Amino acid sequence: MFDSAPRMFYLSVRNGAIAGALGFVLMLILFYMGKHPFLFPIYFDFRFVLISVFLVITLKEYRDDYQQGILYFSQGMIISLIFTMVFALVASLLIGLFGLLVADFLNSYITLAKEQLSNIGAEMIEQIGKETYEKAMQELPNTRITDLMIDYFIKSFVISFFLSIIISVILRKQPKTI
Repeated sequence: MFDSAPRMFYLSVRNGAIAGALGFVLMLILFYMGKHPFLFPIYFDFRFVLISVFLVITLKEYRDDYQQGILYFSQGMIISLIFTMVFALVASLLIGLFGLLVADFLNSYITLAKEQLSNIGAEMIEQIGKETYEKAMQELPNTRITDLMIDYFIKSFVISFFLSIIISVILRKQPKTI
């Protein structure tokens, strides 16, 4: 298993970097279409599809091209972890760079998030708590681009964790013992 570690690492890093750059491009497209990518609920996040597609490609390539059709669950999880680290890091750094170069990215997030918060109903405010609501409204103007970078990084790991387990189980193949 460990003799193929360089291939595991190479495939994960290569595909993670490509997926991270593509994820950033998709965010730019959403932003310039007038939909701020950080204001979508997590269940509508494009990262589900993007991470799924790239994890399947990466794991299948490793299994079929380098392992003669054998993939253990542990290998799938290691590849997925490296892939996710690279993906999240590349996309987060590109978001940070873009946020520094285009001040409207952060400013529009703050404005739209305030607007979204002020439009929620009284029953929702009661449900989350008035103190929590007021604290969120007060802290929103202090949001920095690093906050968005960290948010993207963490949510990428949350999304990828569950997808990694499912995809690693589906694609695993072990040698047949006689």
